[in-house]
Amino acid sequence: MKNILMYSISLAVLLLGASCSNTNKNQQQEPTKTFTGAPGEVKLITLDPGHFHAALVQKVSYPQVSKDVYVYAPGGSDLQEHLKKIEGFNTRPDNPTSWNEIVYTGPDFLEKMLSEKKGNVMVIAGNNSKKTEYIKKTLEAGINVFSDKPMAINTSSFNMLKECFQIAHQKKVLLYDIMTERNEITTILQRELSMIPAIYGSQEKGTPENPAIVTESVHHFFKVVAGKPLTRPTWYFDVNQEGEGIVDVTTHLVDLAQWEAFPEQVIDYTKDIEMVDANRWYTPISLAQFKECTGATTFPDFLKKDIVGDTLRVYANGDILYKLKGVSTKITVVWKYTYPEGGGDTHFSTMRGTKANLIIRQGKEQNYKPELFIETVKGVKTAAYEKELQSSFAGIIAKHPGVELKKIKDGVWQVTVPDKYRVGHEAHFGQVMEHFLQYLKDGKLPAWEEPNMIAKYFVTTKALEMAKAKTQK
Repeated sequence: MKNILMYSISLAVLLLGASCSNTNKNQQQEPTKTFTGAPGEVKLITLDPGHFHAALVQKVSYPQVSKDVYVYAPGGSDLQEHLKKIEGFNTRPDNPTSWNEIVYTGPDFLEKMLSEKKGNVMVIAGNNSKKTEYIKKTLEAGINVFSDKPMAINTSSFNMLKECFQIAHQKKVLLYDIMTERNEITTILQRELSMIPAIYGSQEKGTPENPAIVTESVHHFFKVVAGKPLTRPTWYFDVNQEGEGIVDVTTHLVDLAQWEAFPEQVIDYTKDIEMVDANRWYTPISLAQFKECTGATTFPDFLKKDIVGDTLRVYANGDILYKLKGVSTKITVVWKYTYPEGGGDTHFSTMRGTKANLIIRQGKEQNYKPELFIETVKGVKTAAYEKELQSSFAGIIAKHPGVELKKIKDGVWQVTVPDKYRVGHEAHFGQVMEHFLQYLKDGKLPAWEEPNMIAKYFVTTKALEMAKAKTQK
């Protein structure tokens, strides 16, 4: 009896020891959930990088972010392109970075990342077909997510995305998408000017026939990034994997409409959004163009569904017409093969106020650089308005030294911007990361960010549903 009792006690001790050991092991694997801003406390995980945006997050260094970055991917050309870009940042002559990429490759890359939990912030930019699912599983593991857009490309993934935000709350982690365009100086100034009644008046409501907010973005498949021709993965041309244009680039444009017209205000998609119309159309891509973009000599089998004759039809274009808190808004995205010499991606934006319109143009006349204009509306007395404009603009100058007003003609002014503010699209990723690092330290996002992300993805995915219903009739 005594021997049995001693055996039982010994077994209990062993089990307790094993339990404690496992507990300690699990505690060691749990990623940090609280942040103080201490050096190196943020540990990045890059999951299956397939888009150059994943690398641009690391174009600069951040004191809070560890130099060790854990990469989990299935292997292949997408990963190699990503690592080449990081190496380029590490070896450039001016302000080189010193990232240490610790890479795991294999078909179980997702499971390996979730079990090892080497980092506390997962960065994802790549194939969008499973992105929402990857985000959900990462949040369930208690890891913060810093995601490239789009986080949802159809109604099904939108519904999953809503679950993701609930999981983030339960796990006390953050989910945030990378809205780089908020850091473009002309967009910042357009937003700030719209908040000055003496300059803008109040926001016009517009009509579906004459929207009060109009934004158009023109992008190109073949382009130069970080000084080199960009190699696109073949899947980028498959709308089932990348998403159609109406749910991809439009994410930025819908975000800007909310961010500029209703700054720091909550948008409830169930009450504040009224969908009116949506359309989609394709960009034709020849085999020669496809080869130039991807390096592939033939169209892969998964694209054959989109080939008519010898031309690939990519549904990269679309427009969305909707009402945002009663303001008629039109968003358009256009994808062309490549840009003219000296050109690049372009952005056009109009906000209509009762006193003036604020217009961003980026065409040939502007040397393909975004320029902001203030144009008085019909009925406004320009002499009196100009005095108010000059007086009120002093606040803009104080906040952004070097920004000036240049009169073009009666009732029209250009807002001139020094080159020091024109940091470029690639630098905007670092600026968004700086904001996210502060949110990690705060332990929360601004109150309006989450509902507005949900509203944004409702607009894009609902628009796709509407546009496809029209073209499939």
